[in-house]
Amino acid sequence: MSKLRRWLPLLAAIALAGALYAWQARQAGGRFWQGYAEGDDVFVGPTLPGELVHVDVVRGQQVAQGARLFEQDPTGARAALRQAQANLAAARATLSNLERPGGRSEQIAQAAADLADKTAVRERIARDLARDERLLETHAVPQQTVDTERQQLASATAQQEAAAAGLALLRAPSGRADQILAQRAEVVAAAAALQQARWQLAQTRVVAPAAGVVVDVVARAGEALTAGATVVDLLPAANLRVLFYVPEADLSSLRYGEALLVSCDGCGPGLAARISYIAPKPEYTPPVIYSQSSRGNLVYRIEASVVPADRQRLHPGQPLEVRPADGAATRP
Repeated sequence: MSKLRRWLPLLAAIALAGALYAWQARQAGGRFWQGYAEGDDVFVGPTLPGELVHVDVVRGQQVAQGARLFEQDPTGARAALRQAQANLAAARATLSNLERPGGRSEQIAQAAADLADKTAVRERIARDLARDERLLETHAVPQQTVDTERQQLASATAQQEAAAAGLALLRAPSGRADQILAQRAEVVAAAAALQQARWQLAQTRVVAPAAGVVVDVVARAGEALTAGATVVDLLPAANLRVLFYVPEADLSSLRYGEALLVSCDGCGPGLAARISYIAPKPEYTPPVIYSQSSRGNLVYRIEASVVPADRQRLHPGQPLEVRPADGAATRP
């Protein structure tokens, strides 16, 4: 017992030094939380069924936005495009025929000249009649002459109106108004079908919706694909984020948009992120009731977006340490 008493001061000094060292290490390292990198894959597939004829990427390849991923057999789509082009040309030709004047240009020119001649004859007779009606008052011309001229004017007027009607008929469209309206609708429908055929042909070549890494290629050339079947599993860099959990005691100190510092093995210094989501509910709740002792079991899910320049340095599932950055929280 006397030996134990002799060692007690030394043991107490060692324990105090250990506690002091742990406190200094915590102050130097600051507050941090354990987390990991997470990413949402994009499963890229065709919008239309067809045979897969070529895959342009391999697993692990980095691709840019708009880079071609794979191609389906375009034979059917090209044939549909040619058919749609022919249908539109035929519809426009039919509409042109319906809207074309009923007579040929030579007939229209002859009818216009005939109308001009009959108009001139009528105007001459009308002038003669007006003059002779004035002379009739002084008995310079007989009544019979005036009556004859009146009959001639009526006949010339009828001939002029008939010539005008004939010219209007030749100039009028060969089709009826309802036929023309229906054919115009056919042209609109054919143009829409052509646009759809072009879109279907473009869909046979599928490109990357965003820049990222090819996680996997799950189909091979020669396979018959259904619409929506996955061909390429793509992880866009923009879909990478930091996920970590904080205890209930630390939740009040974090704000949406707050800057964070992220570190991991081999990542190098300077990884930066900002809080993009704070879960409104805890991920885990005690099975009985909340109490002073059980509040420490509450953890909240926090997500942070990584700045674009640092996204390539992270990989899904990679363990991370997350710390608050210096300065006040900022909001985007």
